[in-house]
Amino acid sequence: MAKLQIEAVELQNRSVLVRLDLNAPLKRGSVDEEPGVADDSRLRAALPTVKRISNAGGIAILMSHLGRPGGTIKNELSLRPIARKLSELLGQPVTFVPALVGETARQAVSDAAPGDVILLENTRFYPGETTNDSELADQLAELADIFVNDAFGTAHRAHASTEGVARRMQTSAMGMLMDKEVNNLSRLLSAPEKPFIGILGGAKVSDKIALIEQLLLRVDFLLIGGAMAYTFLKAQGHEIGNSMVETDFLDMAENLLAAAADRLILPVDHVTSTSFNNDVGSNVSDVDIKPGEMGLDIGPETRKIFREHIFQAHTLVWNGPMGVFEMSNFSAGTLAVASAIAEVTDNGAFTVVGGGDSVAAVRGAGLADRISHVSTGGGAMLEFLEGKILPGIDALSDVNV
Repeated sequence: MAKLQIEAVELQNRSVLVRLDLNAPLKRGSVDEEPGVADDSRLRAALPTVKRISNAGGIAILMSHLGRPGGTIKNELSLRPIARKLSELLGQPVTFVPALVGETARQAVSDAAPGDVILLENTRFYPGETTNDSELADQLAELADIFVNDAFGTAHRAHASTEGVARRMQTSAMGMLMDKEVNNLSRLLSAPEKPFIGILGGAKVSDKIALIEQLLLRVDFLLIGGAMAYTFLKAQGHEIGNSMVETDFLDMAENLLAAAADRLILPVDHVTSTSFNNDVGSNVSDVDIKPGEMGLDIGPETRKIFREHIFQAHTLVWNGPMGVFEMSNFSAGTLAVASAIAEVTDNGAFTVVGGGDSVAAVRGAGLADRISHVSTGGGAMLEFLEGKILPGIDALSDVNV
């Protein structure tokens, strides 16, 4: 079943409860200065859905989480500064409501006029949010006529503000960002144009076994970098020095290599150091790393090989950095991959980048606009590509197509 989209919903004179992902980093100045938003990219991604509701004459009642307050009120994680920035981006007032549910929230909705935008307080100030508490979900459902989920980044969580409230509303629709995410990620799963290149990095093989297995059903080549590469290299019998390794997953790595050794592309050299420290200095090692050294980035020859594979791509997906890219001595591999992906996108390839560190790398390098789709979901993207059902999407209204 396809899911109902906001474009198919009558919004005029309707109150619309919208779950967004406004979990933006905050910046703080002096003690007397109000905190601001350090990176507004998630707020900008939410604008099309909010504008659609407001311009159609609906009342947009927005909610989001911010940080991990653990079900308690923490003033430093209030959404008040998010409301100020959102008002600036929308070019219209956004009324901040210092509550999520209860009389304060109900009165704010009652006082609102068509076209108004309201932002409720942090959903995670309420302990029932992450436990998908039925009473909290009931209270949320009472606030509006329609529910819209546009928070792809939390779609893999069955929370009161995502799955719980959706099942209590007669009309629960997919927002414009959610629809964009689903359509673009689905292109990777449904007959992607070949050659299809996958790139995975990050720390742990264990976090991405299901994704590796799913990608190997579809990709022509899967490039493996980051610390997770050392589990595969050790399984091949290489020396990895003090590099990170998951010994419990060596057998799994051996099995994957046996099944797809010709399509799994591993590093052939490394940037190493004797310490996890940018000030210690770095060396270039061949495929076998000396005792006392640890691999912290892919080496120059590996960058060249990865670039050659990337330039074959008509379809490409990347999740996870090639090294400790936040340290300048170990950022070259990740930046080289980001640059190559931007170039192949310019040449017509369909490319998707997701995961916090990969997205940070392409944004930091000023390359995000040269990627076909930069996903707003880390864990949600992984679970979607693993073929899992995401509860925040599954709970939305079905439509026959």
